[in-house]
Amino acid sequence: MSNSAMQVETDVLVVGGGPAGCWAAWNAALNGMNVVLIEKGYVGTSGATAAGNTTTIYTRRGTAERAATVAQRVRLGHGFSEAERIERVLDRTCQNLDLLAEWGYEFPSYEDGRPYRGMLRGPDYLRFMRQKLIKARVKVIDHCPVEELLVSDGVVAGALARYRRTGETLQISAGAVVIATGGCAFLSGALGTNNLTGDGYLMAAEAGAVLSGMEFSAQYGISPSYSSVTKGVVYFWGTFSDEQGNVLPEQGDRQIVVARELISGPVYAILDKASPRLQEGFRRGQPNIFVPFDRLGIDPFTQRFPITLRHEGTVRGTGGLKIDDRATTTVQGLFAAGDAATRQGMSGATTGGGGPNSSWAMATGSWAGEDAAKFVRSLGANRRGRKIHSANEHSNVNPVRNPSDVHEVLEIAKQQILPLNGGFFRDRATLSEASRKLADLWQDQSWRSKRTAKVREAEALIATARWATESAILRKESRGLQRRTDFPDANPALARPIDSGSSESFWAAFQSENQVSAAS
Repeated sequence: MSNSAMQVETDVLVVGGGPAGCWAAWNAALNGMNVVLIEKGYVGTSGATAAGNTTTIYTRRGTAERAATVAQRVRLGHGFSEAERIERVLDRTCQNLDLLAEWGYEFPSYEDGRPYRGMLRGPDYLRFMRQKLIKARVKVIDHCPVEELLVSDGVVAGALARYRRTGETLQISAGAVVIATGGCAFLSGALGTNNLTGDGYLMAAEAGAVLSGMEFSAQYGISPSYSSVTKGVVYFWGTFSDEQGNVLPEQGDRQIVVARELISGPVYAILDKASPRLQEGFRRGQPNIFVPFDRLGIDPFTQRFPITLRHEGTVRGTGGLKIDDRATTTVQGLFAAGDAATRQGMSGATTGGGGPNSSWAMATGSWAGEDAAKFVRSLGANRRGRKIHSANEHSNVNPVRNPSDVHEVLEIAKQQILPLNGGFFRDRATLSEASRKLADLWQDQSWRSKRTAKVREAEALIATARWATESAILRKESRGLQRRTDFPDANPALARPIDSGSSESFWAAFQSENQVSAAS
């Protein structure tokens, strides 16, 4: 490694400062570890949760409410969600929400004054967690993107990062690393996702980690065409129509109905089914939804407004790094949490939306911190003085005479994923063409002539798109977020997870029945 880099040594390194990363850092510190939490933005304002309010699931095991919640998740999982894993996630979520209350976090209240723990105000929540971590002596490093992981004899042993402001390199040696970098929304413009480009997926894959469920990443959220807000709950009380005012069918998945119409022309919505009491509740609970309406002088409850679908990828979808029944990846010393980890056991083949996803972040973040601490203790004093090297074997590139523009490369990559008639609805022809173009982009070294943060984000986005595309080609059926027009029905024989990986061959393969049995 470079001798000129600033060097830090710690027990546990957590990469990513959203909810999953904060809970990981807290639990690692609680277990006696020295902890560094590093974020490419600012811990407290960066990521999807910080951009608005988020629901959570606050239920106790054994209650009718819990049973109904688990049954719903299993039903919506299309054969992939696991009842006992969901129970354990919700147990830990309940425990963490009680802990937040004990710490003094101010939850919103019911009208009778009782605290309501099913909602967290994103900015308040993460700002509160930041202060809690600082008091716990966690070293928080902002505006310092991690570029690659460090390994020693196949075991993850730290990371290399670079400060945005100075360009100075930071080498962090660690006994264990937690990837909590969020998912990938492919720079679609959805609120809070502009720094979510799949960085953690690529770093982990370079170290040998496996991903799973990447074909279930085609999640799109409804938003006004002039807004980035994809909070979808209000549209349950909406009526959709085409440009001429003809009401669209209300049967079936509303996003599929909207997507089909959007391919041929504009679609409009009006939230005319919401009662005055519900309208007031929406404005109090999700105020950021209404900011663009208010600025334009539109009352969405009485006036039609144009809508679109914005890709939310694995931020709201399912795919991510493969983990065990807690948060351990397929590589020693590496753990994953939140959107960075596959949610198949929690949400199956479909989106978890806000509540399940925020609960997943709390639980897996906590488990990642605990298990990382346990792994560090197992290493003992032997970890000090290990020889480490970059997991990215291609980190050094040769200068080229006429470098390509990385922004143009990103636009080409996005066009293989974002359009509705290739990303939302898929078939063999569109997927094969996307696979070919993404492979060409990956093999082209000209846009990598300078190792900038934007180049690294482009690499991560393209890699994520390739794993998703190869997995979608392999799954010849329609199930959840996988919508194959050439295979419109679900195939019971294919009710097995698809794993993927490598930053070289970009493989995808069904898990064997033995692997599925062992995982469950």
